[in-house]
Amino acid sequence: MSSTRTNDHAAAAALAPSPDPAAALPIKAIKLRHPVRLAFAVLLVLVFASILIDAAFRPAYDWPSVGKYIFDRRISQAAVVTLELTVYSMVIAIVLGVLLAVMRLSPNPVVKALAWFHLWVFRGTPVYVQLTVWGLISLIYSSIDIGIPFLKPWVSLETSAALSTFTIAIIALALNEAAYMAEIVRAGLLSVDRGQEEAATALGMSWAQTMTRIILPQSMRVIIPPTGNEVISMLKTTSLVTAVPFSFELFTRSRDISAETFNPIPLLIVASIWYLFFTSILMVGQHFLEKRFARGVGARQPDKKDAAAGDDPTRTIPTPTTGGLR
Repeated sequence: MSSTRTNDHAAAAALAPSPDPAAALPIKAIKLRHPVRLAFAVLLVLVFASILIDAAFRPAYDWPSVGKYIFDRRISQAAVVTLELTVYSMVIAIVLGVLLAVMRLSPNPVVKALAWFHLWVFRGTPVYVQLTVWGLISLIYSSIDIGIPFLKPWVSLETSAALSTFTIAIIALALNEAAYMAEIVRAGLLSVDRGQEEAATALGMSWAQTMTRIILPQSMRVIIPPTGNEVISMLKTTSLVTAVPFSFELFTRSRDISAETFNPIPLLIVASIWYLFFTSILMVGQHFLEKRFARGVGARQPDKKDAAAGDDPTRTIPTPTTGGLR
């Protein structure tokens, strides 16, 4: 019996395919060449370089004047005022946006209608028109009365004395931006699965605890990217507050200086450089905020060693050998 089994094993070993020496060699990956892509990239670099060289030697740009006014005290002060307008307006807009978003999701039809009316008005009219109307607020309302409606006011202040043009500009920008922030926050809240809120309620959490510990942390992943874009947009929208009129922000101040020098192009370049500087800082901050709130979401990132090996065109992949009967 044992001799029969030995003969069977010997016959199986004889029938098994012998390993191919060539199949055991590693495969060398050859990187594909893309001559059209390379030629297009070279063309783009040449066009970009030609534009830069032309701009460097074009007299209309007047680069010495740009260097003269880039750190001018009037320009730097106007840049600080622009940042103040952006920060104050966005803080108020975010608070009002969260409130309006909650009102939009409220089951109370009156509250929901009031929030919808705010969004309808401020999203449906141009921001420049809104700023112009707010600039005329002292003509529309000569005084600010505080008290019970239809009775003698407790406190009455003249509008022109109570509200400066800087304050009016902040209010106008914040109310306009709050309409957009409300929709951003509402979209973020709706992106969280309803079961999360139901589970929190089942655990005995209050509405405030559910929002602060469950809903808002998860919705921030959706809220942060468009909010960063709105902050950058607000930085540039501050250039429209001249309609209030408020003339101490960056663009209007540079325009006033160019009216004195009769050379507007260098001052426009100066203002653009400052806007680009602030925008770059905001974009970096937005990137790190998005990265922080996106932790644990999406596919696992490959390890650095694995990624480096995957990008290496000379990486060799050994081919497994097969043996035995199939």
